[in-house]
Amino acid sequence: MDRTAFIARLLNHYEHPRHRGSLVDADVTLTGGHPECGDVVTIYLKVEPPDHIAAVSFEGRGCTISQAAASILTELAAGATFAAVEALTPDEMIDLLGREVVGTRPRCATLALRILKAALSTCRTGKMS
Repeated sequence: MDRTAFIARLLNHYEHPRHRGSLVDADVTLTGGHPECGDVVTIYLKVEPPDHIAAVSFEGRGCTISQAAASILTELAAGATFAAVEALTPDEMIDLLGREVVGTRPRCATLALRILKAALSTCRTGKMS
């Protein structure tokens, strides 16, 4: 994908987010953010034991990158195994979003990934709420 295509994809996910909204029957709900810039993402996770993501969604506010990244990530994570999501690195997330476009904003680009991985960790330790 070229720079223009990455930008168009980010804008599309920002303006028409996928998997946006709360999951009423979520096994885990986890919120995180960057207070200094105002980006906030809440991940809702429904799991199918022992390690399958049955459903995932998000709510949030913030910049185009953080919110589009959450949409793209939840699209990838829906139906995936914990291991598949846990294997995704911050660098891979940045590449997925377009390094040339989001490379100067890595914290925004990887916020949802950090929160989703923390939610999976909560599932593994059995401290689901």
